[in-house]
Amino acid sequence: MADIAMVFHWGPESMAPMPLEELMAWRERARQRVEAAGRRHPSHR
Repeated sequence: MADIAMVFHWGPESMAPMPLEELMAWRERARQRVEAAGRRHPSHR
């Protein structure tokens, strides 16, 4: 959830109701956005 919050500026209250599958999809979108911007994603250290 931290990756999603960092990229999309969403608070926990926005993500809490989402099912796990939806959170996983948004996390992947966050990863793609970070990599497209030329920054290395924190989870890929």
